[in-house]
Amino acid sequence: MNLVHWVLAASEMVALEPVTVTATRREASVFETPAAVSVRTAPDAAPGLNLSEWLGGVPGLLARDRQNYAQDTQVSIRGFGTRASFGIRGLRVIIDGIPATQPDGQSQLSHANLASAERVEVLRGPFSALYGNSSGGVLQVFSGEGVAPGEWRLGAAGSDAGDWRVSSGLRTQWRGAGVVAGLSHLRVDGFRPHSAAERTSFNARLHWPGDGGEGGSLVFNHLDAPDAQDPLGLDRAQFDADPSQTTPQARAFDTRKSVRQSQLGGTWQRALGVARLQAMAYAGQRDIEQYLAIPVGVQGNPLQSGGVVDLGSDFFGGELRLAGEATLAGRDLKWTAGLGWEGLAQQRRGFENFVGTQLGVRGRLRRDERNDVATFDQFAQADWRFADDWSLLAGLRHSRVRFRSEDRYVTTGNPDDSGAVDFERYTPVLALQWRARPTLNLHASVGSGFETPTLVELAYRPDGGSGLNLDLRPARSRNLELGMKWRPRPGVSADVAVFRTATRDELVVATNAGGRASYANAARTRRQGVELEFAAPLGEAMSLQLAWTGLDATMRQDYFACAGAPCTLPTQRIARGTRLAGVPRSQGRLRWDGWRGDWRGFAEVRGVSAVTVNDVGSDRASGYGLLDLGVTWSATPRLDAFLRLDNALDRRHAGSVITNDGNGRYFEPGAPRTLWLGLDFRAAK
Repeated sequence: MNLVHWVLAASEMVALEPVTVTATRREASVFETPAAVSVRTAPDAAPGLNLSEWLGGVPGLLARDRQNYAQDTQVSIRGFGTRASFGIRGLRVIIDGIPATQPDGQSQLSHANLASAERVEVLRGPFSALYGNSSGGVLQVFSGEGVAPGEWRLGAAGSDAGDWRVSSGLRTQWRGAGVVAGLSHLRVDGFRPHSAAERTSFNARLHWPGDGGEGGSLVFNHLDAPDAQDPLGLDRAQFDADPSQTTPQARAFDTRKSVRQSQLGGTWQRALGVARLQAMAYAGQRDIEQYLAIPVGVQGNPLQSGGVVDLGSDFFGGELRLAGEATLAGRDLKWTAGLGWEGLAQQRRGFENFVGTQLGVRGRLRRDERNDVATFDQFAQADWRFADDWSLLAGLRHSRVRFRSEDRYVTTGNPDDSGAVDFERYTPVLALQWRARPTLNLHASVGSGFETPTLVELAYRPDGGSGLNLDLRPARSRNLELGMKWRPRPGVSADVAVFRTATRDELVVATNAGGRASYANAARTRRQGVELEFAAPLGEAMSLQLAWTGLDATMRQDYFACAGAPCTLPTQRIARGTRLAGVPRSQGRLRWDGWRGDWRGFAEVRGVSAVTVNDVGSDRASGYGLLDLGVTWSATPRLDAFLRLDNALDRRHAGSVITNDGNGRYFEPGAPRTLWLGLDFRAAK
């Protein structure tokens, strides 16, 4: 196999520069995009379990594998998203052009199928506002393209911990359409008791190219993740004594979560003279059943909604966009305008998690409500190259989000808690780019962000009462970014971004106990920092990659939080200057890749500084540095085998934290030293 193949496989960052990205809703290379954007492909010798494996070297982004498949991967960008006790919040996720973020702002990555994925784009900073209700950034997953005559892939990987994954992928053409499909199944035993899980996911994309800019695509994905066990977090004493243990409450209540989701979407575009009309529509269903460790005694309160959560969600949406080109003052102008709408109809029911003396089973109904979310957005943006080396990009989006709740469980002592609330906001963005040299681009951008609370954040009130927490307000942010992109010679790239985000009405955890979190608004916060991304070849058979983030995320005004749950009057003072929980001051990754003949290998060091585990800052999870090693052997042109050693020095560490946990179970242990073996087979169709 030739050297070019090895460079493409071993050096993801070097290979990605020619890729066209759409992060700012216009097609351009990473170098020509006036925003902090990174692109990643599948890393070498990877287990293939989670998308977090692809995201480890993205500056500004922290992806934590929680070793808990009942709670999904924890992802934050520039400090946004760390408050989520499960799933992803504060960010927008899009898979093959179809939103994976529900209309209320709640996102999941669990249905992103790695067997069909080709690359991931990560947008950070002000331009995330162009995607609507998000403040921190945008994460987009793209499948590959169908090729002729076609290729079929079969992969498998297993670890010494008893975890394994099998997957199959297809790329081909059928009747002029490109076909990409991926099927994956994984099962993990987990290194902690009561953390076993299995997951099956399928993704298929059909793309019909047309003449004159026309074309369309269909995307279908399905996820089935039954009875993923939840080991819960550990308190300080438990974590220090034995991080591989599981808290007794997890076993007593058999804490677990089942998720099933199906989604179908399509895109279509057609040329209209010098303009292009683009349309997108999607619909899906997501069902969740979760058993929590809420004590029996607590559920005696008539306002308590039980220890079993049953959610049935139907969601849908669409977008129409018109794009074209014109001239302004004799200079090229590219413009886009459109509108989008989304809807969510959710049936939320709560049950007791006991029957008599038997725990961990579905008991009496304690909550029944219908929640609806509707959004309607309008947006426009223009990109004007007003001089040979200068361009100006401006955008404006208007968002309106409506929440409605109908209480269907009204009893003595539990009154009707129906209610409604609307949020509305304009979010402008402006960027200036200067090509100082053919190899150097500089940009400055400003914008405002808008983040509404999700249904999960509205679901519970700090005072323990039933019904939605309708006192919550959206968080509003102002963003500033200065960036530099340097390409001194082929294969060498250096990107630097300096940023600052000031937020009012920050959404923070008010109480978090028994698997349920309630939220409140803090006065002001500030996130500011530096991101660095560098890649370069070392001779003809090696490459080096570096990503580093320094981030200062603090409260900028005193506020009062709840000292416990339930809470009718916050009394605990959070002082100005307190660090935001779960946000490290620095994080980084240094990776070396090398290849020779039929062999290629890597060594990677990744580190995260200490983080506070609650808003008060009374405890923290220590920082850590981990060493990962891997080697891949191409036994034949169609068969690769890999060996990988994660956490090679067997460092004890908290891989993630559950911020503001009311029981003090903040710490989710990271995996110990783990050995992986895998095979990847490719065959022509």
